[in-house]
Amino acid sequence: MIIELEDVYQYLAGCRAQASVQARAATPEAGLPAGFDVFGYEECARVLREPRTFSSSQAYADNATRVFGRTIIGMDDPEHKRHRDLVADIFQQRALAPFVDEVVTPACHELIDRVAPSGRADLVADLSLPLPILVTARILGLPADDEGRFHRWSLDLLEMSDDFQRGLDASAELREYFAGVVADRRRQPREDIISRLLSAEVDGIRLEDEAIYSFLRLLLPAGVETTARSIVSLVRRLLAHPDQLADLIRDRSLMPQAIEEGLRCDAPALMIMRVATRDTELGGMAVPAGSALVINLGSANRDERRWPDADRFDIHRDAQQHLAFAAGPHMCLGLHLARLETAATVNAVLDRMPGLRLDDGQPAPRVTVGTNGMSVLDSLPVLFDV
Repeated sequence: MIIELEDVYQYLAGCRAQASVQARAATPEAGLPAGFDVFGYEECARVLREPRTFSSSQAYADNATRVFGRTIIGMDDPEHKRHRDLVADIFQQRALAPFVDEVVTPACHELIDRVAPSGRADLVADLSLPLPILVTARILGLPADDEGRFHRWSLDLLEMSDDFQRGLDASAELREYFAGVVADRRRQPREDIISRLLSAEVDGIRLEDEAIYSFLRLLLPAGVETTARSIVSLVRRLLAHPDQLADLIRDRSLMPQAIEEGLRCDAPALMIMRVATRDTELGGMAVPAGSALVINLGSANRDERRWPDADRFDIHRDAQQHLAFAAGPHMCLGLHLARLETAATVNAVLDRMPGLRLDDGQPAPRVTVGTNGMSVLDSLPVLFDV
């Protein structure tokens, strides 16, 4: 079942008003077992920050392993920490910053060049969807001739909920493809992410090749989806608030807080799962060991107890930590890349598309949510001055 995003936010607000944690019957149509829904910010944050009590591996190990192989989302500490420590430095902001000028900004302009003469674009199809795939291919150091195949495999993984077998096939093909790339990098290292993964070492331990293949496959849906949604969601909100768009055009130092407000209002993933490892209490509810918990990030980020007038988009809002990238030991590794890409892309759009406005001659953009808990903006048609 696919429903409108704003209807989801209204539903979550109603649930949150009743109780921050609620028992939930099984919902087979959504693939959810009986357990608990968590709606409040403090309660969601606690679950994410207490991995010994609320397990990620028990929630994701089977499905994640089937598709991607053994990855960090299907692990708990100490195994999770060992694997994450090996890749964490590679995805720190300082390590990724050079890629902004060398890869991200040129890719933005390359895509904008294709639509600039026409004075119109669909910022989903023309920019936000292809850009993260293009950037990911280039920071991995993949040959330009392979970008088309990589794009197809990426889309097959991203659309796995619609055709699971096609996603599995893409995963297997990517594993074989990356095996060849890894072998090449062992012979001749480069300044790219794959070479850095091969040389990463902590306490004499390195990643095995199979772990590298799994990590690279996971990078696609985890990184590409997050960034694609962040870019268009922020631009959509700015277009709906022209006064704030004007403020941002005039003062680009507002970009970091605009990005965070966009993420707070529209978390790329509306929910994630955990499983209780022992009997505990959460939000006044007794939670037995083995209970499945749905952590509603889209609700937590609009909790009125934390953000006054929480449904209002406001880039001037005082900064407070949100949960768009989760929290705790499993906080999204790609958060720095997502923020850097979003900033570079929105700056490029504002620079290259003066007078940016919605194209009222096209169908209004529609944002829906599927059973996988991911929001999808179908299009964002815009006009701009040439």
